[in-house]
Amino acid sequence: MKNIVKPYGDTLNDGKVQLSFALPASNDARGKEAARILILSMGFDDAEITCMRDLGEGFTHFIAYGATSASVDLSKIKVKIVETPVMDMAETDQFIEENIGRKLTVVGACIESDAHTVGIDAIMNMKGYGGRFGLERYQQLNTVNMGAQVPSEELLAKARELNADAILVSQVVTQKNIHVQNLTRLIELAEAEGLRDKMLFICGGPRLSHELAIELGYDAGFGTGTYATDVASFIAITIANKK
Repeated sequence: MKNIVKPYGDTLNDGKVQLSFALPASNDARGKEAARILILSMGFDDAEITCMRDLGEGFTHFIAYGATSASVDLSKIKVKIVETPVMDMAETDQFIEENIGRKLTVVGACIESDAHTVGIDAIMNMKGYGGRFGLERYQQLNTVNMGAQVPSEELLAKARELNADAILVSQVVTQKNIHVQNLTRLIELAEAEGLRDKMLFICGGPRLSHELAIELGYDAGFGTGTYATDVASFIAITIANKK
């Protein structure tokens, strides 16, 4: 059964879309008209510029609205997602104790040139975020957060040293798909060192999805909106199922 939907702003299926972009154009009537014409050339109708902000040096930021006739059939959408149930911290600790019988070791890092630890810290640091504690607070997890700009070789060496059950990799920088290159290299090194099948490999970041992670050779991928509970539950349940 089809389930066709369109964007909407004020009224269901009115096709209204908000756009935000910058142009190398002046912050005046000429620049505003240039932005309006650009939106119309994209196939939108009823283009309206609602906000203009001078960025300096001949650049202007625009916020605009347009209407589109495009739609999507939700019934035809198929995506790969992590399907393991999500448990809270106490439930995960109890699950590990009852179904695995030992603490699990998790090593995490933001690899290569990426210096942004916001993602790996949100998942691993004790305080966590969004009201959910990080993996460091779990009683049944031994965790090592190696921080940022960690060479893939060092991450794998630490995982081997600790006989890790899972490796967590965060990639925030995505320009020119550098995150894909870094993640691919890590998996290739793990395969060459015979580590790929000895532990779970999990990646996360703003432009990562479970589907992309699987394509790159990982066990799971977590994007925006992910919490420590999601990651911990996946690790615990997956390892228990492999016993």
